[in-house]
Amino acid sequence: MKKQIRKVLVINSGSSSLKYQLFDMVKGERIAKGLVERIGCGGPKDHTEALANVVAELGNPKDIDAIGHRVLHGGEIFKESVKVTAAAMKKMKSLVKFGPLHMPANLGGIEACERIFKGVPNVAVFDTAFHQTMPDCAAQYAIDPKYYKKMGIRKYGFHGTSHKFIVQEAARLLKKPVSKVNLVTCHMGNGSSLAAVKNGECVDTSMGLTPLAGMVMGTRCGDIDAAAVLAIMAAEKLTPAEADTLLNKKSGLLALTGSSDCRDICTAAEKGDKMAELALEMLAYRTAFYIGGYNTVVGGADAIVMTGGIGENSKEVRERIVGRLGALGIKLDKKANAKARGVVATISAKGSKIPVVIIPTNEELAIAQDTVRILKG
Repeated sequence: MKKQIRKVLVINSGSSSLKYQLFDMVKGERIAKGLVERIGCGGPKDHTEALANVVAELGNPKDIDAIGHRVLHGGEIFKESVKVTAAAMKKMKSLVKFGPLHMPANLGGIEACERIFKGVPNVAVFDTAFHQTMPDCAAQYAIDPKYYKKMGIRKYGFHGTSHKFIVQEAARLLKKPVSKVNLVTCHMGNGSSLAAVKNGECVDTSMGLTPLAGMVMGTRCGDIDAAAVLAIMAAEKLTPAEADTLLNKKSGLLALTGSSDCRDICTAAEKGDKMAELALEMLAYRTAFYIGGYNTVVGGADAIVMTGGIGENSKEVRERIVGRLGALGIKLDKKANAKARGVVATISAKGSKIPVVIIPTNEELAIAQDTVRILKG
């Protein structure tokens, strides 16, 4: 008889931070959460030291049954979460090329847990896994196929753990089996992505090989003509690394307004700031554009679901987006939208052809649930 998995620690290791949450999976409760920052730059020297600080904060627990880790990229190797073994770790290290900023930290967190929590099983939960059901017509790029065969260049998508969690919650809300639900899911925060979900499976998503593609985001430009990037690189004499920094960390809402925080931008727009107004309109336009396309892809959505920091909390952004969806027979209930903040709510008006629903995401709980599922087999 397998041991009951009760306490699950969820780790999200960034390049200079380590976020954690501890769950009691029997009670379905979160016991603790926290954040260690400035790893390697004035704080803890590495992830092992950061994790030692976490253990101390938790009171040196001896009863943690399992540890779940958010891992950025599973490539085509990992189509679902996996128990960490030496063989799995070797394969994950081969995928560092797809996420050189995130993957070393993700794997460093796993190695730190293996050292500190000896004998406790670790599970890797991949941001890309949910999107592995995309058909080739959505996942492949129209470039020489040798780049896919040699380098794995294709669309992978991200925020998969959040999208999967939202699909399951939406199916419950709609009283339909997951395998019968068609959705457009909108994970909107500092990083944003949409997914087209048909019969419970992802058939397209807005991010690509990396999280840069798709939406206008906090510091990322989203979709852009590749030739524009080449022109900027030539004019400014930028290296690939410098261009990467420009597009990922110095673009998006930050480049347009000077802030990557949507709350600041909404406040500025209310005061008449033209660039803030433009930024919000660009964000709403791009979101509506994807929603319309993905509604077609799934053959008519049962619901459009908004989640993430912006999707759950920004009535201003939601109003701008839904205001562009009239062609789909959708109208906003302004009162419902104004009241909805971080809770499950329907913000479309009665009689709308497709409901627009807010469902708060919980990626950490989803990781904990997947950790239990994988270890139970």
